[in-house]
Amino acid sequence: MAELLLGDDPEPPDRFPAGPLCVPVRPGPSGYATRLFRTPLGERTAVGFTSAQRLTATLGPDQAWIHLAEPVLRSLTAPLGITTVTVDPLFSASAPAPVEPAAPVPALRIA
Repeated sequence: MAELLLGDDPEPPDRFPAGPLCVPVRPGPSGYATRLFRTPLGERTAVGFTSAQRLTATLGPDQAWIHLAEPVLRSLTAPLGITTVTVDPLFSASAPAPVEPAAPVPALRIA
């Protein structure tokens, strides 16, 4: 085996498909479309979950989803410039709480 010199990094292993993923979708004018998310750094990413239970735990029971293979998800999002697929994201912002309408502010009268 060749000895690695300082600064020589081996090539990273090839990506392998994640298998069938539960992919969140939303209704659109032509049927359903995959939902896209943002990473903590603001990059757009496709998201897939390895089980329906993980999807439900993160996005809630009302989230629609479909099964897609990871290479298919990549090919669907590549034309949009999205090169990242995040599998089983651990953190998600909670849904915003409904906001109660503020009481009307009485008008000021200047005499």
